[in-house]
Amino acid sequence: MAGEVSPPPGLTPPQQALWWLERGGLSLGPEWEKAHAICQSNEGDPAHDLVHALAHLIEGDLGNSDYWYRRSGDAPVSRDPHAEWRRIADRLGGPARQD
Repeated sequence: MAGEVSPPPGLTPPQQALWWLERGGLSLGPEWEKAHAICQSNEGDPAHDLVHALAHLIEGDLGNSDYWYRRSGDAPVSRDPHAEWRRIADRLGGPARQD
């Protein structure tokens, strides 16, 4: 991912949001804002809502995160954002993590 300034082509919007979260180190900042905006662009879609839940988990807003997990029809397996990122990326066929 180093040197890339935008998600690779062919990713769905939820996968792009995951990419931005990863690019931002799973922390708050401009990449988090981009990911959050993508999630908000199609609220009600389970994949968007699932990544939205992860964004709020990263933010530390567990109540809001739980709300979006419920809306997505999913539940967190872990409160660790890194573990949840991997799980959600696996579920959505998202981008590989670049550790």
